[in-house]
Amino acid sequence: MAGIRHHYSLLPPVIKLLLISNGVIFLLEIFAANFLLGNFALWPLAPDSMLLTDPQQHVFMPWQLISYGFLHGSVMHLLLNMYALWLFGVALENLWGSRTFAIYYLFCVVGAGITQLAISSIVGDYYPTIGASGGVFGILLAYGLFFPDRVFILLIPPMPIKAKWMVIIYGAIELWFGVTGTAEGIAHFAHLGGMFFGFLLIYYWLKHPPGKR
Repeated sequence: MAGIRHHYSLLPPVIKLLLISNGVIFLLEIFAANFLLGNFALWPLAPDSMLLTDPQQHVFMPWQLISYGFLHGSVMHLLLNMYALWLFGVALENLWGSRTFAIYYLFCVVGAGITQLAISSIVGDYYPTIGASGGVFGILLAYGLFFPDRVFILLIPPMPIKAKWMVIIYGAIELWFGVTGTAEGIAHFAHLGGMFFGFLLIYYWLKHPPGKR
């Protein structure tokens, strides 16, 4: 993995770019929601029969595996994802460097999207997916691996918890929600996919370290 940067930044370049771009795109959604969601949300792989009966039906396109991660459904959805991205991502970008961090984040976004496509094809759901959560959960996993003993104070319940246990608990909750169908309307398996693909990339980097930039 890349070495520690000489100057620790509370708002490193990639984090800053992600925060700004997600905010700007959310503002654009206010004026062109149908266009953006129709073309840039992650649409499942529709059966041919569906496309024949409804030629206006939205379809999956390859770029959606990245673009969906920059769309959000509400102000709260945006704020929660961006806060988590900043909270956990800053330490990682300072540790790895901006180039490595950007590759990791986008890899997790794409991995989460691939997982969501697979799950939606299995269960037969045809709903679009949006949000940076897949990438954020990948960031959360990496934080727990590289800073396992850092302590956070939960809001509910108000108690201290180490990062490594927080990652395990969040992962277990997402798995439970996904398997049981609890908290519908949230792409729980996409979150797990972001964590899984993030783990695969970190494992690969441990054997083949990326360039130090």
